Amino acid sequence: MNDASVNNTSMNDNDRHTITRDKVYASLKRRYRKEKLFRALGLLSVLFGIACVVVLFTDIFSKGIPAFKQTWIQLDVVLDPEVLGISSADGNAVQGANVDAVLARALQTRFPEISSRVDKKAAKALLSSSAGDSVLAVLKGNPDKLGQPVTLWVLADDRTDTFIKHLRGMNLAENERILSDQQTGWIEQWLASGQMEQRFNHGFFEFGDSREPEQAGIRSALAGSALTLMVTLLLSFPIGVAAAVYLEEFAPKNRFTDFIEININNLAAVPSIIYGLLGLAVFIGLFGLPRSVPLVGGLVLTFMTLPTIIISSRAAIKSVPPSIREAALGVGASPMQTVTQHVIPLAMPGMLTGAIIGMARALGETAPLLMIGMVAFIVDVPHGITDAATVLPVQIFLWADSPERAFVERTSATIMVLLAFLVLMNALAVWLRNKLERRW
Repeated sequence: MNDASVNNTSMNDNDRHTITRDKVYASLKRRYRKEKLFRALGLLSVLFGIACVVVLFTDIFSKGIPAFKQTWIQLDVVLDPEVLGISSADGNAVQGANVDAVLARALQTRFPEISSRVDKKAAKALLSSSAGDSVLAVLKGNPDKLGQPVTLWVLADDRTDTFIKHLRGMNLAENERILSDQQTGWIEQWLASGQMEQRFNHGFFEFGDSREPEQAGIRSALAGSALTLMVTLLLSFPIGVAAAVYLEEFAPKNRFTDFIEININNLAAVPSIIYGLLGLAVFIGLFGLPRSVPLVGGLVLTFMTLPTIIISSRAAIKSVPPSIREAALGVGASPMQTVTQHVIPLAMPGMLTGAIIGMARALGETAPLLMIGMVAFIVDVPHGITDAATVLPVQIFLWADSPERAFVERTSATIMVLLAFLVLMNALAVWLRNKLERRW
């Protein structure tokens, strides 16, 4: 082979290497571009999700925080027996006292320009309907006050409260406001004299539900949620742990147990309203249990949380090393002793975490409880699992459908309370896992 042929062959090899290298570099550039694009899309997705959460929480908190303040009005009331229409302050007489007349006279004394019936009605509308109850409470608690002047702080009406929180200072025409110019003038006089002020709304946590927004609270819903979750926990946790222990430690591996395991996993994905229909058909329709009680609500939520607790408990049991079982059996422990004295204590942190997560999910459920009638208007605080009750998510559902702006505040405030409980329960689950978890 001559030199020309050798040179041509060498040049062809160099050309082929160059072409191959260029192709590889081009392919790498495309892969790097795709990787950068993928990372950018992932980052944008995360930022978009964070932005949505921030917008949601900002909206909830901006609407809910004003509900923790409530407007109160100071009135100088004379408990005149003639105006009240009573001669003594005993129980029966006080119950029939004409407290509206006393309040009307106090308002007329404060604002002498009130003369007509329309003016009196407009002034009375600034006070909550519970103002008369404040007068009755004084007469019942201090009968010797009859015939004497007393100074009372009474709740303002929800429209008065809304005006002060949101509309005061806005240049709106009279037909664009919820109060007339005359009423806003009286409010300004009260504010200037220090006879109207905003205080922390204790009633939001002390009162039950009410048709009047300024008197509505979440105490009955809090008690109903606590009783319902108590029933759920007392039933779902022991049953779920027992089922997990049996399936993981004692059940034979056959088609029947495979069928059970598959159905447990499927039940974890069943929509919650299906459990409500099951509770309606079985507990109320078949067994005749009363509607809208924590007992039935707890039974329904037990069905819903059982799959979650069973799955998490089985995962916790599987995480216990086989050497623990072998060592226990090697020193003469029975299979039952091995499970109860060694496996379950070591798996308990994971079981508790799963139970708390299941309870957090049950706390936020609405659909299954609506199906069993826990959507009733409940004023009284329940004291037992068979008393009529509602829960926080259902209370939110009821108030969200109300047209008054003050109920919008209370809806958002209740969402804040519910979120606080959910965050605390999830934080407790994380703390228990980190505190009690054993690493092998």
